[in-house]
Amino acid sequence: MKKNIFLSLCLLLLFYVTSTKQAYSQQKDALSGERFRVIVLSDIGGSDPDDFQSMIHYCLYSDLFDTEGIIASAGDGRKENILAVIAEYEKDFPKLKTYADYPSPDELRSLTKQGVFGGAPGKGYREPTEASDWIIKCAHKNDERPLYLLAWGQLEDIGQALHDDPSILDKIRVYYIGGPNKKHGADGYNYIEENFPDLWIVESNSTYRGWFVGGDMSGGFDNEGFYKNHIKSHGILGNYFGNFIGGKIKMGDTPSVGFLLYGDPSDPEQDGWGGRYRRVTFRPKTVFEGHPTLADKVEVFAIMELVLKGPDIGPANDTPQFSMVVDGQEFEGYYYGNGVYKLRFCPKFVKEWSYTLKSKIPELDGKTGQFTSVAENSLAPNPKALKHANWWTDILDPEFKEGEHSGAKTVNAFRRQFLMDFAQRFDRCITPKEDVNNNGQQ
Repeated sequence: MKKNIFLSLCLLLLFYVTSTKQAYSQQKDALSGERFRVIVLSDIGGSDPDDFQSMIHYCLYSDLFDTEGIIASAGDGRKENILAVIAEYEKDFPKLKTYADYPSPDELRSLTKQGVFGGAPGKGYREPTEASDWIIKCAHKNDERPLYLLAWGQLEDIGQALHDDPSILDKIRVYYIGGPNKKHGADGYNYIEENFPDLWIVESNSTYRGWFVGGDMSGGFDNEGFYKNHIKSHGILGNYFGNFIGGKIKMGDTPSVGFLLYGDPSDPEQDGWGGRYRRVTFRPKTVFEGHPTLADKVEVFAIMELVLKGPDIGPANDTPQFSMVVDGQEFEGYYYGNGVYKLRFCPKFVKEWSYTLKSKIPELDGKTGQFTSVAENSLAPNPKALKHANWWTDILDPEFKEGEHSGAKTVNAFRRQFLMDFAQRFDRCITPKEDVNNNGQQ
């Protein structure tokens, strides 16, 4: 009897191990061997140093991807900042390459491109850039796999590429870290949303925050302690990581990479390191013709478009004609012809907003307005909104919220897992693999 029970337990254990291995082997992610074509678009530089942290992370996992471009994108992105990270990667490369087929520093340099400086004008695009041309070239490669564009900043270079060659639409997939990037790149976002409704895109406005908000932070896995306890002095890149935010974990763009590392990138509604998302058929937008009041409402992360009448100053142009000062920040508006002026803004929080206009045009200068931003999905959809076939965004269900951040728990549920894996990657920067193997044999 005991022998039969023991045999049954062994068979049960064997079944569990086998089924677990089979389940993992069926994962269609980079950690299980799937190779993805990737272009990273980063607004690295400027006021937010977390892109440096995310770029270090990407370098340590670059053996798993077919990297086709690293772009300094719209906003503050500067090519020299990407090259600075690659220079540090080069110092650890001799050890890293003993573990896997990492791309050489020179290869990564050759793939680094400069995108548009600043943002787009009201129409949402400007002129072709080195980056937008490169996106088009890569998209047309003779490769059946989709090209994943990991957008860590604004979308202008992607929008420019789509404007210049709409035929790439079916060849690309976009994972977009929205939130503040959408706020500062509302015109570029609006152009893509209005003109390419069939684009395959994950729009992560708050889910991405699960990388550094919430989750299991015990045992030195808190944001402040992770660097000190797990990666400091782990090679050149380990120390370099500590130069940004004092080593405090933020890495707000890294969920885009995590999305490819663990989960099923072909299905954003499945669990993974980059979060889980809901499919949406439209994107919210509120248009105010004239100055709104607090009674006028806009959803959080929606586009608010302000349409004003003023003097006819000739044909439409891409020169800012006025700006809106709100919460200490300034956003530019443009002239669209026939006496029509427009400005777009994207609120990040539920609150009451007040603004003042600045302009050399007397009819606009000094004018004020107010509006109220309300929770997502709380207003009736615009009946004129375009229908989207392949658009996903944050899950709004309360059980997936981390504080005010919708969907963040779908990322931080994996915090221990993805940070432990990240720490093990830094271990590669300390000792070459052959030395590890030799020590193991002794």
